[in-house]
Amino acid sequence: MSLIWAQKSLAGLSIGQYKRCPTMTPDFPFWAGAFAAQMHRLRTTTGSGLHQFELLFGHWIGRFRLAQQDEGVHSRDRLWNLRLVFWTFLWQVAQVGSSCREAIRQAQSLCQLNGRAFPPDQSSPYCQARGKLPIERLQQIHTSLVSEAEQGVGAKELWCGHRVRAVDGTTVTMADTPDNQKAYPQLKCQKPGCGFPILRLLAFFSLATGMLTTWVTGPWLQSEAALLQALWLELRAGDVLLGDRGFSRWAVLAECVVRGIHGVFRLHGSRRCDFRRGRRLSKHQRLVRWAKPRTQAASLTPEQWARLPEYLDLRLVRCRMALPGFRTREVILVTTLLDNLKYPAQALGKLYLRRWDMELTLRHLKTTLQMEHLSCKNPDNIERELRMHLLVHNLGRRLMLEAARRARVPLDRVSFAGALAWARRYGEALLQARHQRKRRQLIQELYRVLASDLVPDRPARRQPRAIKRRPKPFALLTKHRSRFLEVPHKSHYWERRRFKKCAQKSSR
Repeated sequence: MSLIWAQKSLAGLSIGQYKRCPTMTPDFPFWAGAFAAQMHRLRTTTGSGLHQFELLFGHWIGRFRLAQQDEGVHSRDRLWNLRLVFWTFLWQVAQVGSSCREAIRQAQSLCQLNGRAFPPDQSSPYCQARGKLPIERLQQIHTSLVSEAEQGVGAKELWCGHRVRAVDGTTVTMADTPDNQKAYPQLKCQKPGCGFPILRLLAFFSLATGMLTTWVTGPWLQSEAALLQALWLELRAGDVLLGDRGFSRWAVLAECVVRGIHGVFRLHGSRRCDFRRGRRLSKHQRLVRWAKPRTQAASLTPEQWARLPEYLDLRLVRCRMALPGFRTREVILVTTLLDNLKYPAQALGKLYLRRWDMELTLRHLKTTLQMEHLSCKNPDNIERELRMHLLVHNLGRRLMLEAARRARVPLDRVSFAGALAWARRYGEALLQARHQRKRRQLIQELYRVLASDLVPDRPARRQPRAIKRRPKPFALLTKHRSRFLEVPHKSHYWERRRFKKCAQKSSR
């Protein structure tokens, strides 16, 4: 009881304040130092100082989210407790290319600095603890972060008073293990041992906050339209769903109409577009009616297909792209927004141009954060690694959003790679700050630097889809590595093959 009373009475004092306290030190002259060390151990075990990123992002992630569980895997305060594992894993993902050994060294140095027992040198305990991170906790952290950012969205950040969600998908590869191959099989045209498991990711992107609000994963053989069925509940009536031509299907548009969601998509190339038919609104706008197809969509069940209407009233809009460097000069959009006065064609064209922000977000994930290839060995850990990559992205976007709001600069001009780089440097400075006032000054300076270091606005810059760096002269792995024989003099073989192709082209 005396220890509990002492903890409650000294919870608000630091170690230096406890040693200088004149009313407490004389009462315990012999074991005051040992008691102070014990209090220091108790405070650093549950305190906020396990990692430099916690000082920077901790106020957006509630402390109770990382508290030890009442029962189960993380109910005991081990060397690799829940809080230490989470922030170390987050640091490892943010430090692109860092290994588990480097992350362990970082955790050991910080634990030694805080005066607590540091974890062992082996990577196996850290990987096991990382594989026991509760996925429901990670989902709660993501949900609270996104909802907190959405609460500060003003009317100027909305599009015509609507919340916009851009949808797009991508694929990532992972370690070639039997468990991963079973959950996410590789391409059927590839021989066993020559390919990698492929995961398909479909996500919603908020144009107002720049965050990935929700996502769903599946094998490569599952289409994006089928994965979209799991995300309809994340949208509410009045939202605008923005997508490319892959989502301009009759079933997707019908789902938008039934659920009260507004869809804006690029017209699919296989659908014939005749502006001589339908009700004329202007030279480049028509109101058309699409009938329900005879064949059922593969992504819907018979019950879902039966409740869709027989006809859809839609609007076709032809938008002219007069931007230098753009490959596309004309875009035809199909939308459920029928009012051409409230939603003019020019506003729809500018909205579709902002869909490119989703492409840049996927590039940041796969290139800047190197999420293109995941390294975990089983599907459960693959999901944890994927969630941590998305969490690092959203935390970086939250920094950018806060800096843009304070300085009143466009959010799309703030650099994502620069935000991660400055977060690492200022996180180290925050770890060395001695008092709270200095930490607030450093955070204010971080926001100022992010808002001042803007990405140059290059509206007419041409960016062709080509690579400058030449590939290495290595042969392709067409057999299992145990039966593959390396080609002798592969460099000469590569040069001869290139020369042969050039000669064939010139002869034609």
